[in-house]
Amino acid sequence: MAIEILMPALSPTMEEGTLAKWLVKEGDEVTSGQIIAEIETDKATMEFEAVDEGTIGKLLVAEGAAGVKVNAPIAVLLEEGDSADAVPAAASPAPSTSDAEPMPAFLAEDTPAKAEAPAAPKAAPAAPQAASGARIFASPLARRIAADKGLDLASLTGSGPHGRIVKADVEAASAAPKAAAPAAESAAAAPAAAPAAAPVSASAVAKLYEGREFTEIPLDGMRKTIAARLTEAKQTIPHFYLRREVKLDALLAFRGQINDQLSPRGVKLSVNDFIIKACALALQTVPAANAVWAGDRVLQMKASDVAVAVAIEGGLFTPVLKDAEMKPLSQLSNEMKDLAKRARDRKLAPQEYQGGSFAISNLGMMGIENFDAVINPPHGAILAVGAGVKKPVVGADGQIEVATMMSLTLSVDHRVIDGALGAELLAAIVSNLEHPMAMLA
Repeated sequence: MAIEILMPALSPTMEEGTLAKWLVKEGDEVTSGQIIAEIETDKATMEFEAVDEGTIGKLLVAEGAAGVKVNAPIAVLLEEGDSADAVPAAASPAPSTSDAEPMPAFLAEDTPAKAEAPAAPKAAPAAPQAASGARIFASPLARRIAADKGLDLASLTGSGPHGRIVKADVEAASAAPKAAAPAAESAAAAPAAAPAAAPVSASAVAKLYEGREFTEIPLDGMRKTIAARLTEAKQTIPHFYLRREVKLDALLAFRGQINDQLSPRGVKLSVNDFIIKACALALQTVPAANAVWAGDRVLQMKASDVAVAVAIEGGLFTPVLKDAEMKPLSQLSNEMKDLAKRARDRKLAPQEYQGGSFAISNLGMMGIENFDAVINPPHGAILAVGAGVKKPVVGADGQIEVATMMSLTLSVDHRVIDGALGAELLAAIVSNLEHPMAMLA
């Protein structure tokens, strides 16, 4: 039976993707695990592997096509004994990259094609939702078998990639009644939500500037994701802000000494490396602040997984340095350089920029003295780091002296961290930065 290869989904939020490159052509034999295409997400270009073996009967989506919906057929795989007549008619071609922007993309399972091609292309069926509203990832074949057996997909545990429910999971499960009626009753009992604000009309805005020259720049996948995430953050997270200044002179002197000693090894520590280490250790000193918001609960993390904002063309990444409290400064420095380079090349894997409980955004190297950063959900806080600036300060002996001062602003999710706890965390960060040698103990 001919098998449809579907546009994969590589993240819980992905809805569309760009088929950047085909690595096979029609008539090619493929084996399970063979890389057959490169899929462009809003964050990276990733390789897509075949799940089954067979012959490529038809490529349904052109190379370079953007805006391809998740679970939409992109190719047809013929199994042994299948004829080319089993190949369904190709879907309408997806828009080219010149007309549409790239969107995120991820892994999906193959599923048998329907016996007859539809008269007109249909939209991919919506993925089922759990009672909590979270999306359930399952192959179309698994969904169809579950429906036939009367199984509730929310009750199953997937054994496929990224926890996807596959055919074997459904076949191994016994039939159970669905909880559709209670869900419907609950939905009916819920109070009506306030009407959402009408979206901004592009044509209405453009009319305001009739007669003025401008260049229209379509939003690419990354910019759309950033817009959606930051809108969600500012609308749903109760931010508050804590500000401190840190005296950097001891850290700058210590950094100079240690870099002289590390130069034969080709290691050069940046101030940002010390900031990462200071935050990681502070999260261990104040463990209640090392937490994330999980909707109806708070998850307090054990390790200090620190995300660091990296600016790239058209947007930014927040690669995560895992177990940062355990790693020496030289290792953190090397990891950060590697992650930043691959972020700019859009070569990071999803697990390298997802997760973490805390983030750092440093605009000091761009001359910004202070700013307020937006929390990246589900993180509990983010630290905005400004530039080190020489200022007159009152020393311990009461005399005026010149010191290098750096502004820190901690944006805090009040659902996770209260004011006193946030102040304790920021104080621990400042203490680590003003006593850098103690971070090596």
